[in-house]
Parts: sequence; structure tokens; C-alpha cells
Amino acid sequence: MKLTTRGHYSVKALLDLSLRPNFGPASVREIAQRQDLPAPYLEKLLIAMRRAGLVHSLRGSQGGYQLAHPPSNISLGQILQAVGESIQPLFLEDVPPDLAAADWVTVSLWKRLHQKLREALFNISLEDLYYDARSWQAAQGESASFVV
Repeated sequence: MKLTTRGHYSVKALLDLSLRPNFGPASVREIAQRQDLPAPYLEKLLIAMRRAGLVHSLRGSQGGYQLAHPPSNISLGQILQAVGESIQPLFLEDVPPDLAAADWVTVSLWKRLHQKLREALFNISLEDLYYDARSWQAAQGESASFVV
């Protein structure tokens, strides 16, 4: 599995939204500016996450995007899946059917590791990431400003 820019930016955007007071809306421009992301690309990612039911979009001058669920109910796996990230190990996609027994043991091991990775991604919530980031900031002696 490789976390691409698409996955990284998506997680950053939703973590940013999780920091909003009362999880209120934020414009694409605001999120992009705070997280140093390209706004047009971020807009496409947020549209994909809206289609997946992770965010809502609100129109108007006070509109923008906001989380559709509490951060504790949105997993890293859901975010990555919403924007089309593959969590399948690349080499498992091309496994020939006539593997030797020793090779099959290796493939079996990687399949089991992949299953554990998948479980972990769907068990890590935005809330978990938030507290991890805050703990790291506190250890660094940083103030309350927050950039993922």
C-alpha cells in the first residue's frame, strides 16, 4: 500500500474540518489555505468524500463543507476508500496461480498482513488522529495552531 497525495490531502482536509467549532462548515479556500493545499484539487477530493457520505456541503456565504458524522465515526479507511485509494498491496494483484509452496507461504503471509492493515485503517478514526497530533504538538512544545 502506498499513501498518495490524494489520500494524504483527503485526511488533512477532514482532520481540518474536525477542528472546527461544533464541526461547522469551512470553505475550500479556508481549508486549502490553512493546510497549504491546492484549492482546485481539494475541491475534487471533497466532492468525492461528499458522494461517499463523509461530508456535507452547504451553500451560501457561511457555507462550505462540514463533517457528516462525528470524528469518532469516520475512519481513515473510509476516507481513503472514498477518494479511490487502494489499500491492496500492489504485488498481490498479479499473483500467478502456479506458485511454488515456498512462494505461496510468502503470499499467504502478505495477505494476512494486508488484512491486519485493512482492519487497522478502518479502526483508526479522525478523533484518534486528532489526539495523536495534539500529543505530538504538546511533546514539541507547540501552541494550539494546527497544520496536519
